[in-house]
Amino acid sequence: MTLFRFALPFTTAIACLAAPASAQSLTPQEIARVDGIVTRRLASSGVPSASVAIVRGGKIVFARAYGKQSETMPVPRDDAPYQIASISKQFAAAAVLLLQADGKLSLDDTVSKYIPDITDGDTITIRQLLSHTAGLQDYWPQDYSFKAMATPVSPQGIIDRWAKKPLDFTPGTKWQYSNTGYVVAGLIVEKVSGQSLLDFLKARIFKPLGITAYDQDLAIGNGFPQGYGRAAMGPVRPVTPAAPGWLFSAGELSMSARDLAKWDVARIDRSILSTEDWKVQETPVKLADGSSNGYGLGVSTGTTSGRRYVEHSGEAVGFLSENIVFPDEKAAIVVLTNSWSGNATGAIEEAIAKAVLPPPAADTADTAALARARAMFGQLRTGSLDRALMTDDSNYYFNQVRLGDYKASFAPLGKPVSFVQTGKTRLRGGFVNRNYKLRLGKKDFVIITYAEPGDQGRYEQFLVAPAVS
Repeated sequence: MTLFRFALPFTTAIACLAAPASAQSLTPQEIARVDGIVTRRLASSGVPSASVAIVRGGKIVFARAYGKQSETMPVPRDDAPYQIASISKQFAAAAVLLLQADGKLSLDDTVSKYIPDITDGDTITIRQLLSHTAGLQDYWPQDYSFKAMATPVSPQGIIDRWAKKPLDFTPGTKWQYSNTGYVVAGLIVEKVSGQSLLDFLKARIFKPLGITAYDQDLAIGNGFPQGYGRAAMGPVRPVTPAAPGWLFSAGELSMSARDLAKWDVARIDRSILSTEDWKVQETPVKLADGSSNGYGLGVSTGTTSGRRYVEHSGEAVGFLSENIVFPDEKAAIVVLTNSWSGNATGAIEEAIAKAVLPPPAADTADTAALARARAMFGQLRTGSLDRALMTDDSNYYFNQVRLGDYKASFAPLGKPVSFVQTGKTRLRGGFVNRNYKLRLGKKDFVIITYAEPGDQGRYEQFLVAPAVS
């Protein structure tokens, strides 16, 4: 199951979850912005409904549902359980970590110790299953229900068809998303715990956190959101769910956005799992060559807009979901939608993050460098260059002809209207590279700089060129 997206007009919203001021409640203005973000994205994408939850200050401060959740649910409910699909993987990984803490298994145990007849099961570890580095072929890479999904299947049936094929690569040498690996991991949890995966999760995670979770195969019909889809620009239609058994530990859970946010709070608080086990889940697994794409055990990690995140998305038949946690800000955003067409889910999450989270703290070095770059441009604009600020190579480049061209180009345009850094600071060739976007009057320019390391590093390069529109 990969991700695609698109879908229908929506209706009304219901009230947000009350929260004390100490939880950094949303202001009326912020609530209005969130409402506007969701309603506009639903209208523009055609997605029928969305359920949104926001964590701020380590508390759930907002939970609201919008639109048409099914043909029989014209009024949206914020407690309605959406299918969260692959977001379920982090719960399966957590189950393994809990069993390891119980002393019943190890992440570095081989698969063959628990499940027979898996291809090269004596070399694949449980850690590799959970990090998508085992080499087992994915059984559902499509963004649609393939023919076999109309017929019920068991986890063993998936294993027999896909986990006994030749591996796509030697375990630990590559990363490739594999729902098959998670089915194997789920069966290991059941064998070791003596319970169904869902029962184990209810006892060890959901009940302690007050989460109501369902097997998505049973979260169908009256009282549950309906999945929708759209072919190209055709009409939005209800879709037929997959036959039972196709998600299992790869994505079997249904819950509300509010309940998923309770798990995000547990991640922020380091409850349920030990601090060390949370760290293990969130630590990117390295391949044999030492590289990593940021994926841990059931979660992706990285930074966006200067914020560290722990994230996973999900796709089920007729549903898309997004769950992202910003640990350093003690914040999280959950967006669940009931269409697997369109890109509303990610667009809503990104816009809400900008609307309700504080801007990331500016890097002091970048802030100082921005001031220096602006001052340097001012010199070039007027033709009065302090050559002590430039390296020998840069002084060589800025001969009198080029310096005259810069003055002739920019002096008539006046002082900068805006001057901002774009992209990330990086090292190249022993220099610190920072790029900027400059506006003079109604014209935009790009500035590419290389400077010696340090607060007073001389410029090796300071080139200005028209921006390409």
